[in-house]
This record gives sequence, structure tokens and C-alpha cells, in this order.
Amino acid sequence: MKSVLKMLPVAGIALGLVFGAVPATAQQAAAPKASPAAIAAAKEILTMKSADKMYANAVPGTVEQVKNRLIAQNLNYQKDLNELAPVVAQQLAGREKEIGDGMAQAYAGQFTDQELKDLVAFYKSPLGQKLIAAEPRAIEQGMAFTNSWAQNFSEIVASAFRAEMKKRGKEI
Repeated sequence: MKSVLKMLPVAGIALGLVFGAVPATAQQAAAPKASPAAIAAAKEILTMKSADKMYANAVPGTVEQVKNRLIAQNLNYQKDLNELAPVVAQQLAGREKEIGDGMAQAYAGQFTDQELKDLVAFYKSPLGQKLIAAEPRAIEQGMAFTNSWAQNFSEIVASAFRAEMKKRGKEI
């Protein structure tokens, strides 16, 4: 679970960078304007699913990454940049809520108002509550399986390369 939770902020930031690379006008043209009710329902769903945990550390994490990049480019200012990092993080605290708003817009753009209401009702149901509780463990187990599979499969691929190279008279 911890490895999945560690990956989620990175995934959230990566998505933010991908969406951030698209001009705002292109984003607005691609997604129809969602109703306030749809946005509210989407936010309720995201709250029930604790989606905010995915991006809770986006601001301090980004401040730290930028600080480290600036230090690498300006070693003489390392002390100053280290002192300023908490100040900048404090100034920008709360901006991670923009991610939640964007996620709500994305959900609202994919579902109708009624579908969102139905999803809220589902997530409030016993089965929906079970899904919310069990899904992180299922994802963690799925990720563990995927990682194990990838590691084992990479050995198979490496063996195939070695066999083909041996046919060419080259040992690797």
C-alpha cells in the first residue's frame, strides 16, 4: 500500500505536467463546460475516494524538486535556496486544491449529471463502501503482481537476446 501511495503523488504530478503542457484554450475547447451539480457530485466522489491523498504533498514536493534543480544550477546559493524553500512552500500552500478542482472537472466531463448522482449513491452503498475500502489493497496486489511479472519477464527477454546473440557467435 505504501508503495502505491508513494507512486500516486508522482502520477498526479505527471498528469498535471501533461495537462499543463496543453494550452488552456485547447483544454477548454476539448472539454464541455460541466454543470455546477456535476462538479459538486464529482468532488463528492473524489472526497469519498480520498483522492486528495494523491496530491496532498504536491506543493511541498514540487518546491523541493525545483529547489534541488536550482541548487544544482546555482551551487553558490544553496544556503539561501534551502532557507527560502519553506517560505515559498508556505506562500503556495493550498494550491494543491487546484488539482482536486481539475480532477473534478475531468470526472464531470466524462459522466452526465445523472451518472455522477448514481455514482455518489453507489459509493454510499455497502458495496460502494467495500470498494472504497478494498480497492487500495487490490491495486497494491495488482501492482505487486505486475512488478513481479515484469521482473520475471525481463529475464525471459534477456535470455532471448542472449540466445539470438549466441546464434551470431557473440556472448553477452
